Amino acid sequence: MLTVDFSRFPLAPGDRVLDLGCGAGRHAFECYRRGAQVVALDQSAEEIREVAKWFAAMKEAGEAPEGATATAMEGDALALPFPDESFDVVIISEVMEHIPDDKGVLAEMVRVLKPGGRIAITVPRYGPEKVCWTLSDAYHEVEGGHIRIYRADELLTKIREAGLKPYGTHHAHALHSPYWWLKCAFGVDNDKALPVRAYHKLLVWDIMKKPLATRVAEQALNPLIGKSFVAYATKPHLPRLPEQNGQARQDEQSGQAEKSGRTKNTKNTKPSENTEKTGAVAK
Repeated sequence: MLTVDFSRFPLAPGDRVLDLGCGAGRHAFECYRRGAQVVALDQSAEEIREVAKWFAAMKEAGEAPEGATATAMEGDALALPFPDESFDVVIISEVMEHIPDDKGVLAEMVRVLKPGGRIAITVPRYGPEKVCWTLSDAYHEVEGGHIRIYRADELLTKIREAGLKPYGTHHAHALHSPYWWLKCAFGVDNDKALPVRAYHKLLVWDIMKKPLATRVAEQALNPLIGKSFVAYATKPHLPRLPEQNGQARQDEQSGQAEKSGRTKNTKNTKPSENTEKTGAVAK
C-alpha cells in the first residue's frame, strides 16, 4: 500500500533514492522495482533486517531491473551518514509526526538532496488524526508515538522555511480512517472486537484485490477523510553569488580574447609556412 503517488512524483531508473524512516519498506521496494539505487534507512534494527531480506528476495526473483541496487541500514534521521547532495530523491512517509525536532530532520533531508532533487513527505492528516486523539489517549501517548498533528499549511510553511519549493499535495487512504476510528473506540490493542476484525478483513481484501468499486470510493472520499496528507517539493538550484557571476564573465571574456588571438595568428600565417606544415604531415 503506497502513500506516495509516483505518477505525481516521477522516478527515473538510476535515481539515487533515500527512503528515510523506511519502516517495513513499502516505498523502498517500489523504488527498487522502478530501477532506482535505493537506500532504506530506519532506526529499528528489526525493521532493517526484514527489509534487507525482502530486497534479497526481490533480487532473487528478478523483480528489480538491471542496474537497480538496494541497501538497508540503521541510522539516525537527525544525523544522516551521507555526504551533502548525495540523493536525487528523498521519501519520508509517516515519520515526522514521531520526531520532536522535525525542523532538524527537514534540514538533514535538504542537506543530502541534490539541487533540483525531489522530496515526498507524508504525515497523518489533521482531521482524521484529531478524531483518533479525541477517542483514545493510548493511540498517541506511547513511547515513539505521534507527538503532533500537522495542519497542511503548517507543514508546507516548514517545508518552505527549510529551503524547499512545494509543487503539489493530495490526500490518501480514506478507507483507512474509519478503521483507526474503530480501533481507538474499542481499544487500540483490542483486535478481537467484531467491528475492528470485520473492517480489517475489508481492508485486506481491498489491498489484495483492488476492486474498482472501492478504488472509486476511496478516490471520492480522499479529499474528505483521507488518512494521510502528502506533499511534494523540489530543492531549487542556488543562484550564483555576485563574485561568481563576475568571475564567469571574466573567464568568458578571456576565452573570447584567446580565440580571437588564435584566429588572427592563423590569418597572418604565410602560405609557404602552411605548405611546409602540410607536407610534413603527409610524410
